[in-house]
Amino acid sequence: MKIWVDADATPVVIKEILFRAAERTGIPMTLVANQPMRLPKSSLIDFILVEAGFDVADNEIVKRLNPGDLVITADIPLAADIIGKGGHALDPRGEMYSPDAIRSRLNLRDFMETLRSGGVVTGGPRLLNQADRKAFAGELDKFLARNS
Repeated sequence: MKIWVDADATPVVIKEILFRAAERTGIPMTLVANQPMRLPKSSLIDFILVEAGFDVADNEIVKRLNPGDLVITADIPLAADIIGKGGHALDPRGEMYSPDAIRSRLNLRDFMETLRSGGVVTGGPRLLNQADRKAFAGELDKFLARNS
């Protein structure tokens, strides 16, 4: 198993939790982004720099993913692709996407996009808080204990 991180949009505090988890468990991790970023020196943590562009990082993750791998992302369409390929997707707020839940989330995302394109101001996601960080760390630990 490998951990993949959709790193452009993953908050720094979540990346730090992931770095510690990789070191603690020995599970390799690759961050994928379209801009360089600082990483801790570790043989377990790798980085792939992709070209800027719509879904370039997402497509790279899907291309390299193996069944059973874990992907950290808040991107609903990417999570759907991951699940469709036999992987697991975990939101930075601690929600493990399931095949049933991802369909509902895609429908809600499409509905909200329709509202936004019609001029309705829907606002963005709330700021990541301590409860979100704790939920993420807990769900990550449960997943790694079951699958490593």
